[in-house]
Amino acid sequence: MNKFAALIIDDEPDIRALIALTLKRMELDCYQAGSVSEALTLLQERPYHFCITDMKLPDGNGLDLIQLCNTRHPDMPVAMITAYGNMELAVNALKAGAFDVVAKPLDTERLRELVKAALQLTKVPANIENLPSADGLLGQSDGMRTLKEKIFKVARTQAPVFIYGESGTGKELVARLIHHQSARMEQPFIAVNCGAIPRDLMESEFFGHAKGSFTGASSEKAGFFRAANGGTLFLDEVAELPLDMQAKLLRVIQEKAVRSVGSEFETPVDVRILCASHKDIGALVKAEEFRQDLYFRLNVIQINVPRLADRAEDIPMLIRHFIRKYSQEWGMPEIILEDAAQQALLTYHYPGNVRELENILQRAVTLAEGDSIALGDLSLSKPINEEPDNSQPRIETNNLEAYLENIERRAITQALEATRWNKTAAAEKLGISFRALRYRCKKLEID
Repeated sequence: MNKFAALIIDDEPDIRALIALTLKRMELDCYQAGSVSEALTLLQERPYHFCITDMKLPDGNGLDLIQLCNTRHPDMPVAMITAYGNMELAVNALKAGAFDVVAKPLDTERLRELVKAALQLTKVPANIENLPSADGLLGQSDGMRTLKEKIFKVARTQAPVFIYGESGTGKELVARLIHHQSARMEQPFIAVNCGAIPRDLMESEFFGHAKGSFTGASSEKAGFFRAANGGTLFLDEVAELPLDMQAKLLRVIQEKAVRSVGSEFETPVDVRILCASHKDIGALVKAEEFRQDLYFRLNVIQINVPRLADRAEDIPMLIRHFIRKYSQEWGMPEIILEDAAQQALLTYHYPGNVRELENILQRAVTLAEGDSIALGDLSLSKPINEEPDNSQPRIETNNLEAYLENIERRAITQALEATRWNKTAAAEKLGISFRALRYRCKKLEID
């Protein structure tokens, strides 16, 4: 008996024979059923590594069968055969838990790729407890357990996923975990911040360009889609894409092919799309600022990432983790958090979520002069509704962070130049520790 077994469910003998022939050439044992009842009997007789079913069957439909398999055989990927061009049915199948969909008439090459991807899941531990943790996703609160279970579940499909959450909650970490728990884990993961790409370069960045296609195109560029081929493309802040780019993105998703700028030919791509936003895209659709058809394709499955304030019981674990992380980074004993500082961190409102907590502790560990972190070392920001201090002169700037960084960079550079770039002497001149100066130089990219 071969290592892998497949169950083929279709009421058309010719279709079953074509699928079986394709899968047998891939060295799979094939078992065939022409109805739901036959399939249920076969499912009771032995385990299968892969199942493919038609939508319409004499005594039921494929969606019900997919839901049943997800309940009774959660480790078995189930693919759905759909009518060509029936996008709504394909989306419904993915929402029901289908691993992937394949359209009639069957493309055997596409079928082989789908089966190879499904069998990759045998390398993924089928246990939520084996889901790896990342900095921002540490925690045992109900919200985090629910999130991790959802990540594990959606990772075992090819469905597009929309990740919703406030800034700093860890949306990219969620996307990376989905990728690394999926059949595509050995292929590229390409993360793109849609809000950081100049509008006139978007098409070239996403789809690539041919050499000489425009001024400055001195060489061929692959683009994000081709770079992610076989793997996962993560579109962060997807709501920032302009409407014309949304239309082009939709076409690539539908056609599974890209045309580089300046090229006459399309190149097939096999990419799973994950996207994220802190904005309510449903509201943007109503306001006609985001295409409804694109939203329909991207939001097949939605994952909501909880705010840190909504999982406060995880904060002590995160505090210990970040203090240990940055103490080790500086090669020093784990620093102690004083009681007043601990209490302040436990009651703080965290508008920047986990990212803000990490930044607070990174700065505190780095700048603390002794072997403990005091309340004053945390530099916690005040809630927005607190009365502002009007005793200080107003600074007219539309980018306070950049303004302050420029002041800090100038002061550090002057001290380094005055000491001929002796960092120990420069730190003494600035009245800060050598470790603090190293941190600030690294942050401000001062060589």
